[in-house]
Amino acid sequence: MKPAGSSVDCLPAKLVRDSVSALSPALMNIFNISLSTGVFLKVFKDAVVWPILKKPGLDPSTYENFRPISKVLFLSKVLDKIVHGQISAHMNNNLLLDVFQSAFRPNHSTESALIRVLNDILVASDSGSMVLLLQLDISAAFDTVDHQILLNRLGSWVTGVAHKWFHSYLSNHTISVQIGDCASSSLPLPWRAPQGSVLGPLLFSIYLLPLGNILNQHGLSYHIYADDCQLYVEMDEKNAGSKLAACMADVKGWLAFIFLKLNEKKSEFIVFDPHNHHGSHPVCDLLTLYPKQCVTSLGVKLDAGLTMAPQINSVVRSCFYQLRRLTHLRQILKRRHLESVIHAFITSRLDYANALLIGVPDSALNRLQVVQSAAARFLTGTHRRSHITPVLVHLHWLPVIFRVQFKLLTFVFKALNDLAPSYLSALLTPYVPTRTLRSADLLLLHMPRMRLKSQGERAFVHAAPKLWNSLPIGVRQAPSLAVFKSRLKTHFYTLAFGQ
Repeated sequence: MKPAGSSVDCLPAKLVRDSVSALSPALMNIFNISLSTGVFLKVFKDAVVWPILKKPGLDPSTYENFRPISKVLFLSKVLDKIVHGQISAHMNNNLLLDVFQSAFRPNHSTESALIRVLNDILVASDSGSMVLLLQLDISAAFDTVDHQILLNRLGSWVTGVAHKWFHSYLSNHTISVQIGDCASSSLPLPWRAPQGSVLGPLLFSIYLLPLGNILNQHGLSYHIYADDCQLYVEMDEKNAGSKLAACMADVKGWLAFIFLKLNEKKSEFIVFDPHNHHGSHPVCDLLTLYPKQCVTSLGVKLDAGLTMAPQINSVVRSCFYQLRRLTHLRQILKRRHLESVIHAFITSRLDYANALLIGVPDSALNRLQVVQSAAARFLTGTHRRSHITPVLVHLHWLPVIFRVQFKLLTFVFKALNDLAPSYLSALLTPYVPTRTLRSADLLLLHMPRMRLKSQGERAFVHAAPKLWNSLPIGVRQAPSLAVFKSRLKTHFYTLAFGQ
């Protein structure tokens, strides 16, 4: 079990929650004094690190196999969250954050980032272009943040007592390491983004803000999620090679200036080729890396042919492994609890980034359906030769193909109602007929034409309007996200099971 809080916390989360009515006045006074004087309490700056193996079975004698889990006082996180809400709202309301930075922002996620990246690649491939995707790995990015550079950057938008508070927040942090009952002495931490804090990730996004400007100056498409940066370029584009080389030189120089380093050994690239050429390309020759046939982007495996087969294979393998692990729990847990466990370990894997699977062959999706059916049989004790449809009906589980469409359409509704990133909303255009028709009031979307079913028709810009326009008007006109999901599930339930 991973530790849930700091071992030195005299007011842990449970105690605060149980006594919140009595403690609220005192805590509010402490937080207000901190914010009004620009002083972050010293006791809030002490972090305890618990080293956790990255994966079971790794050699514990190798330091690189451990992930440091930083724990700070619960009240420190509460104050962090208060400030995070204010600074985040300020940055978002004034459009100060990079449009293509999806980490730690309201309505943004790894899935929204992946949808946009894959959309751009599929559209380019549909036009016949080869696309190079380069994933940059920044060494120990969070651990080498220079506080003075960060404070200077914050100074562009935060002044006075607020800036003084951030200076206090970043200064004089200490860290100790605890393994079991043994703890080291505390040491000063003169740099890095505060780990274990709520504010740390947002501050790191601010620290990396100029990176997007550099990539924009060279005309490259990109997406950033925390310290994961991927940039992509159409290789048939004029001067693509020189643009990429110049961009990489500027990125390396800027990273060195802010005390970060590009790890070229862990950086990798892949070429998506609609024509399946196997020869080298001049653009590839400019990179000191070998092209991969499959890369992992934000937890999703992308292959050079964009078949999504490696991703599906990985999900199937992982889900069946988890099902085998859960076998001994079936005799212990009540059914409702077992279903919750199955959703946590199986359904979550089936659903993660499944909007990317729109348009893949039914034979590929059937492999995921086998997993869902196995989970349903496991939960209900149904024999493997028994028909699975009545079981799914009883459980109210939508089949995999409808779960894929459900996820994509949820993003469409969010994008149309300012609940999704602007980079997804920009891909959707309302349908405007050339003359006044009744269809003008049906909330339809314009569907751009694509050449290839296996490429462009899978892109969000095409698949989303196609699915959206096929929905009943009552579903499209849902007044809220909750109502939309309810009506959409009912609609798909009827299509899937005829009930």
